[in-house]
Amino acid sequence: MHMKDILYRIFPADVAGHLFSIEIHIKKPEKNGQILSLPTWIPGSYLVRDFSRHIQKLTARTDKKVLDITKLDNHSWQIESTKHPITISYLVYAWDLSVRAAHLDETHGFFNGSSVFLQVHGQEDSPCYLDINPPTHRQDWKVYTSLPEANKEKGGAKHHGFGLYVAPNYDALIDHPVEMGTPQVISFVVCGARHEMVFTGIIPNVDLERIARDTAKICEYQIKFFEPKTLQAPFLDSSDRYVFMTMVTGTDYGGLEHRSSTALVASRGDLPVIGKEDMTDGYCQFLGLISHEYFHTWNVKRIKPQRFAPYNLTQATPTPLLWIFEGFTSYYDDLVLLRTGIIDETRYLSLLQKTINSVYTSPGRLKQSVAESSFDAWTKYYKQDENSLNAIISYYTKGSLVALGLDLLIRHKTESKKSLDDFMRLLWKKYGRDFYKKATQKGLKEENVIDLIHEATGVNTQSFVQRYALGTEDIPLDTLWSPFKVELQKANIDDNSLQIKTKNINGQCQITHVIEGGNAHVAGLSAGDILVAIDHIRVDGQNLDTLLKRYRPDDTLDIHVFRRDELRHFKCTLLTKDSKFILKKL
Repeated sequence: MHMKDILYRIFPADVAGHLFSIEIHIKKPEKNGQILSLPTWIPGSYLVRDFSRHIQKLTARTDKKVLDITKLDNHSWQIESTKHPITISYLVYAWDLSVRAAHLDETHGFFNGSSVFLQVHGQEDSPCYLDINPPTHRQDWKVYTSLPEANKEKGGAKHHGFGLYVAPNYDALIDHPVEMGTPQVISFVVCGARHEMVFTGIIPNVDLERIARDTAKICEYQIKFFEPKTLQAPFLDSSDRYVFMTMVTGTDYGGLEHRSSTALVASRGDLPVIGKEDMTDGYCQFLGLISHEYFHTWNVKRIKPQRFAPYNLTQATPTPLLWIFEGFTSYYDDLVLLRTGIIDETRYLSLLQKTINSVYTSPGRLKQSVAESSFDAWTKYYKQDENSLNAIISYYTKGSLVALGLDLLIRHKTESKKSLDDFMRLLWKKYGRDFYKKATQKGLKEENVIDLIHEATGVNTQSFVQRYALGTEDIPLDTLWSPFKVELQKANIDDNSLQIKTKNINGQCQITHVIEGGNAHVAGLSAGDILVAIDHIRVDGQNLDTLLKRYRPDDTLDIHVFRRDELRHFKCTLLTKDSKFILKKL
């Protein structure tokens, strides 16, 4: 190893206690005292998470002495000055089953580098070697990661083996998560690029062949979408493979993108069973998640907002452009399922209808634009409470409808000669294709979006973007769809509603959200109230809708609730009905 190389070692030290042990070997520390820090957030999840709270027993030493450590703030430390190589040692508590941090028990280990590996200040651009060590209690674990193995002459690990891996710099080191254990694995090759699918958890009779077959269609389509001439997979600039790492549980769902892999959590019931070929809603949702995270390989991991080029992981880094990087990705994820034939047009319109109803029945859409939603992700979207439905809008869902509206507008103005696809390919050409190959990285600026759409399509979208992305107006999808023989209708729902959202807590019906301006809001009901009775008939965790069916519009209900430990009484008149949007192909 070179004098400037940094060596990291990680050990599953205590699987029962969920502790990883980490060592960092720095051959040439900074002469004024080496500063180390841990990221406060992980790219793709826009919330300050303070991963450093999980660090225990941080020590530093040379061959001759133990060094003093000064804590500078919540996530950084300074080591006593020395001219000698130093070794940093610490433990990380790993009991986060999400895709964002680390998890370790007797069945497997998983970690994102941003939650376990300290950054060596002043040497961020130095090559980083990672020595991944096996647990003592198991001999059959293997390693799954897109992080490249080091050269054999340097003691590099074998494929799926424990040993030495390498990254060109710290940013790359923390962008290749690692799964270790005995998962179910299947792989495929599309456009000459190897893809591995790794499933951790108990999944009886899971149809891996079907998942791989469907995922291969998604991956092949997206590679050809961005690179129709070269058919070059984007991740080959940093790895020889792409890895889907899925933790399977009873009810979870989510994903986080990386430059050559993605970490997913999925519900066991959403995965297909051998011998059953039906397209369930759960499996459709899982494939949509795969499509979404894989699309991020281009859109956000290489095509980035300027604020993320490079990332500042020491503090919140807001950008108003997540409506493009998450919203447009949310538009294309299901659209790719349609274009590949995995779902039909009827299923696709049903998914769109669900998104439209989610957005257009949220009062927050009239108060916050998707650009504001993007910028406020750190303080509002990722910190939602009982009033969020009334105060904010999702840059995922409304962002996807902005993308849909732009696509329809461009296709109509150009007689389908151009589309949003052309804009995405132009972004790839200008910002993404060579992102990791250049010393100076360039990202997308918000003031350039409209000009770039015009450059790609010839269509002036300034008014559209100003009104529907930067402003809070409802996108006129009914008008935009009419040239394409799709009709969007608004209809009232027959059943009465209090305009609330509820959850069942031990057989009790608790209000979680009260929709602004709805019947419950006007009556004075609040989030957190436990519904006790309507007209002296008990409300439980399951019978609210049944009780409300007995009433007519304008009826007034006597409602009793517990607010905290106090019994309250309200009169609620059924003045307004819920409405929904229906998509129809003419």
